[in-house]
Order: sequence, then C-alpha cells, then structure tokens
Amino acid sequence: MTTITTTDELAAFCTMARTHPYVTVDTEFLRERTYYSKLCLVQLAVPGKDAQSAVLVDPLAEGLSLDPLYALFCDTSVVKVFHAARQDLEIFQVDAGVIPAPMFDTQVAAMVCGFGEQAGYETLVKKIARQSVDKSSRFTDWSRRPLSEAQKTYALADVTHLREIYEFLARKLQDTGREQWLAEELAVLTDPATYRTDPAVAWHRIKTRNSSGKFLAVLRELARFREEYAQTHDVPRSRVYKDDALVELASTKPQSLEDLGRSRLLLREARRGEIADGILCAVKAGLACPQDQLPRADAEGDKAQVNPALADLLRVLLKAKSERFGVASKLIASAADLDTLAAGGRDIAALNGWRFDVFGRDALRLCEGAIALAVRGNGVETVDL
Repeated sequence: MTTITTTDELAAFCTMARTHPYVTVDTEFLRERTYYSKLCLVQLAVPGKDAQSAVLVDPLAEGLSLDPLYALFCDTSVVKVFHAARQDLEIFQVDAGVIPAPMFDTQVAAMVCGFGEQAGYETLVKKIARQSVDKSSRFTDWSRRPLSEAQKTYALADVTHLREIYEFLARKLQDTGREQWLAEELAVLTDPATYRTDPAVAWHRIKTRNSSGKFLAVLRELARFREEYAQTHDVPRSRVYKDDALVELASTKPQSLEDLGRSRLLLREARRGEIADGILCAVKAGLACPQDQLPRADAEGDKAQVNPALADLLRVLLKAKSERFGVASKLIASAADLDTLAAGGRDIAALNGWRFDVFGRDALRLCEGAIALAVRGNGVETVDL
C-alpha cells in the first residue's frame, strides 16, 4: 500500500483523482489533549482495484503541504465521499477554511435510503459490500510513527469499501428520486458556520435546573471565558474546568482567590494564575449584568403544555410514515419535535422541505383534527374526517 509523504506525491495523486467522478475520503485524528483535532492521517481512494487507486497521506511528514488536497476539495467536478463526515469536515474547515464540494455522506444517505438510525460503517460494509472490517486498530495512537501494517490496513479499508457503498447508495437515491432529500440534509454539514463555536452561546450546552437570571448570567460568563481560553490555548474544555465545576462556581459566585480555594470541584491548576483571574472576572461580569439583559433558560418562556394523547398519535403517525417511505424515523422528526407539535409549536424541521411532504403535512392535519389514524392489516393509514 502507498503512503504519501511529500507534497509532490500528493499533487500527483490529486491530479489523477480529478479524472474520476468521485474520491472517497477519511481521516484519523487525536483530540483527547487538544481543543481542535490533530490530523494524523488522510485516506483517499478513487474508483478502481489496482494498488494505486487508494493511498494514505501522512500530514505529519516533514514538509508535506495539504494544499493539493484542498484544491481537489474545491474542484466541483469531483464528488468527495465521506462516512459520518462532521468531524472530518471540521478539521478541514478549521485548518484551511475549506469545505469539500460537492460532498456526499454515506451515513446520511443510508438513513434517507432506509438503513436505520445512523448506520455505522461496519453495518454498511456488511450489508452492501458483503465484507467485514477489522476494527482492532480503531483506538490506536495515530500520531506515533511508524504506523503498523495493521493500522495501515484498517485505515485503508475505511475508503476502499466506501467506493462500493457510495455507488450503491447514489443509484438508490437516483432510483427513488431522493437526491434532493440528501442535499437538504447536507446543507448543515457543508455550512462553515456549523464548525464555529461562539463563546457567547457556549452556556447553552450546560445542563442545569437553576433558572435564576443572576445564576444564568454568571454561568454564561463562566462558559464564555472557558470557551475562549480553551480555543486560545488549544486545550479541552475539561482541562480548564469541567461542567460540574462551572455550575458550582455559578452557584457560589466566588469573589476572591480565597473563595476559589473553597471550591470542591475546581481543578487545582484553576485556583490560581490566568484561569483563576478569568473566573473571578467572569463572575464579576455576570453579577453586573443589568436586570433587563439577564438570560433565560428557555428563550421562548415557559414551555407550552404538551397534549400527551396527541403526542402519542404523532408517534404512531411518524412510525407509519417511516415504514412506508423507508426512512429512519429520527431523520424525519425527533421526540422533541413531536412534543413541540403536540404543544402547538410549529418551528421545527419536520414542517419544511422533504420532511413536510413525507410527514409534516399529515402531522399538521392530525393536530387540527382533519384526519384520524386507522389500522389496515399490519399497517396504519390516515383517514380524512
């Protein structure tokens, strides 16, 4: 198997790849000790069975530039095929501001084609390529050199089988007329904004039951500081302070280093120096937040009352539609979406695009009492009222 270690070798492969309709792509990376992923390996394959049709690219090789690869990613005549692409795309967007286009995600396509909820690569290899994948090297250290033959074999398999999976799913999408469905799903993945974390809204990911405005204001500032520090120093959020420590700090609102020393959950390194100063400044900023600018746990105010009977009927309708159209139910609507509908809410994805045609239109009619559900044999159908 070929391992590319120079820019010239990469450029030659990418030039050859441009003569093909698609190229399959995967990466291996580490993220345990950093905020941003550390790219350790890129796997590429084009249609064909010869040894030169699939290669490994070593981004850690001295002097190697990924510019030829990014140029290939920008060539719209070649489809870039990934499986579960989100983390891969984040790496390329952060490193070079590049999102491959056009892009095809086989995991999303498999959900659209009825292969269940977030079908794994192993599952698709077995069902479509009729092969098995050795995953014994999945959790190895990809930053160490030299790579073992087992690592190389494992890594290459992630793009060689992907060729057959892509061709199968692409045909199925074309046969069923669902290419636009996939395009709608990939819109979020291919939006650069998806991979930007705004420190100002980092507090939304913190789970807490405390809805006090002052508490949330301090929480917001503590989360903002942590995100900014983690990004600037390229360290995981948990290395600054963990979520439970953040919630504790928002509750106790320390005013001094002595107060910080009383924290039960704060890491020792965070009780002094730059992090400690940042915590105290964040608490001060949160406490100084004007009353009319205090955040709320639920931006829409108190949640509307969910009609449990209607929510149950919507679940039955969703299951029936999922089975009829052969689409993973979670791709159509989440449990939260159904509760929102049953509470009178309408701002959900299921009421837009292909989801509206498959489920949303009848879901609204069910909510309005215009249709009922009836059992027909082993299935459930809608009945006009």
